Amino acid sequence: MIEIKKADGPSDIEKIAELADIIWHEHFTPIIGAAQVEYMLDKFQSFEAVSEAVNKNGYIYYMAFDDGIFAGYIGIHPENGAVLLSKIYVEKSHRGKKISKRMIETVAHDFADYDYMWLTVNKHNYSSIAAYKKMGFTVTREQVADIGGGFGLADYIREKKID
Repeated sequence: MIEIKKADGPSDIEKIAELADIIWHEHFTPIIGAAQVEYMLDKFQSFEAVSEAVNKNGYIYYMAFDDGIFAGYIGIHPENGAVLLSKIYVEKSHRGKKISKRMIETVAHDFADYDYMWLTVNKHNYSSIAAYKKMGFTVTREQVADIGGGFGLADYIREKKID
């Protein structure tokens, strides 16, 4: 059984940061390399980074549980009639169970009065691109972003109308 709940407090943020460390090393090292993974974990996925995003920048995190086991999370930022799906991650052993889809559906339900949701996905993250396409996200543009530390990202921007 898949359960989605809003993250609540430092204990949940700590769990999110710990799971991010596992997922990023496993999934993203082959795509962007170990040095960039370490940089991005520290800058965007650490306890401190997630805490600041939630407490100072208006981000909301949801946690996904698969038969009671913390399996994934999504971080969102609602703004100007759109919802940025900033982070969507599922631990490898729980993939293929439509957990990402359930998290996105939960966000769409909670933000039904918004127009659309959008996300960025690395151009070489083929499995995620396929999943987003299957869920109805379409490419609206491409971007190359300098994220500091000598690193950059080459992403597709994908959008989906909230029904």
